[in-house]
Amino acid sequence: MPDRYAVIGHPVTHSQSPWIHAQFARTTGQDIEYLRLEAPLDGFERTLDAFRAAGGKGANVTLPFKEAASRYCSELSARARAARAVNTLKFAGASRYGDNTDGAGLLRDLTVNLGRALTAQRVLLLGAGGAARGVLAPLLEAGPQRLVIANRTLPKAQALASEFAPARDGTRLQALGFEALGGESFDIVINATSAGLSGAALAIPVSVFRRGALAYDMVYGRETPFLALARASGAAAHDGLGMLVEQAAESFRLWRGVRPETATVLAALRAR
Repeated sequence: MPDRYAVIGHPVTHSQSPWIHAQFARTTGQDIEYLRLEAPLDGFERTLDAFRAAGGKGANVTLPFKEAASRYCSELSARARAARAVNTLKFAGASRYGDNTDGAGLLRDLTVNLGRALTAQRVLLLGAGGAARGVLAPLLEAGPQRLVIANRTLPKAQALASEFAPARDGTRLQALGFEALGGESFDIVINATSAGLSGAALAIPVSVFRRGALAYDMVYGRETPFLALARASGAAAHDGLGMLVEQAAESFRLWRGVRPETATVLAALRAR
């Protein structure tokens, strides 16, 4: 009988994770079954408990349960503690281990798939919510020259920057409001806000994209106003589909002890 895994969220019918993990299992010769678990908003723990009782070995966690997942765990990885959120659960007996692979997935997509090292680069991270928090530590560890957290409400950005200061490897970490971005320019601009999900435009100047910049929206599967603005400026614009695949590969490695090859899966997913 195959080992059972799942993605849990609300809603979850749109999730590409079952297809992605089926490809990983096929290419690595792993015998797994991967399901979708739609949990009611007030039934996250109850749904997971039933899945574990039925033999579930682990799960990916998507919105809106990542923070609840961190409270559900009996043990957290260092990156899950930093993110205060969990997107990967591993079950063994009574142990409920939680990890956060989002930041690692983003970093690998940027550096391997897109060929853009962060070392000595000027990086702008838009947003100061859970998505930004989840990727901030790995971004800092990559050694950018400067990393600015910009948010519509400055105090929220300042609180996040203060929590992660002092930055690693001499990176200058700073918080700004959107209105203070005029005259600033960056090599890499990452949108970690949810604006793209609603089609909302961000109040940022086109000048944030310096010549040769890379723009990255963590939302995937749509042309967001952020990506349109970046392309209009001449920046190389990319959505978050690669991050989705790479964070899934990190989860797979945690569960099965082998990291699957991702390039062909990402290409096939884009073709779909």
